[in-house]
Amino acid sequence: MKTIKSILVITLALLGTSTFAQSKKDKKIMADAQKAKTTLLETSQGLERFFDESAGYVIFPNVGKGGFIIGGASGNGVVYENGIAIGMANLKKLNIGLQAGGQAIIEVIFFETKTDLDRFTEGKFEFAAETSAVALKSGIAFEAKYKDGVAVFALPKAGLMADASVGRQKFGYKPF
Repeated sequence: MKTIKSILVITLALLGTSTFAQSKKDKKIMADAQKAKTTLLETSQGLERFFDESAGYVIFPNVGKGGFIIGGASGNGVVYENGIAIGMANLKKLNIGLQAGGQAIIEVIFFETKTDLDRFTEGKFEFAAETSAVALKSGIAFEAKYKDGVAVFALPKAGLMADASVGRQKFGYKPF
């Protein structure tokens, strides 16, 4: 009986520690990511197949981007494996090219296989130069396909930006 109580106390302590290990900011981002997922699915039901079949995905619910000639983007998100949150992510982008304005978007990156997801969580992930996000419009996700193990979708939330730039996104990952 004493052993069972000890195991129970240790289990509760570990669960409590992992719950409190997430900061208030992380919890807000996680709530925003759930709302963003709902918005994405309402906008394009074709994404449901990606959410259901991918090995994992990362949702950046609030990516801000802007610039005039030189631009950038930044956002924080949640990484999921088989639909379960496993950590937090951030993205940074600096680019140069023909661009003007500012915009807020939801960005989601789907990983086709566990190997593709592992590349992201191990910090070995970056987009190829020709990779671009599919701008979501009703029905467009039905035709979308993975390219080099990833599929990227973006949904504008607010703002207007003309952007014909080249640049690359850098990602960070922090497991729970």
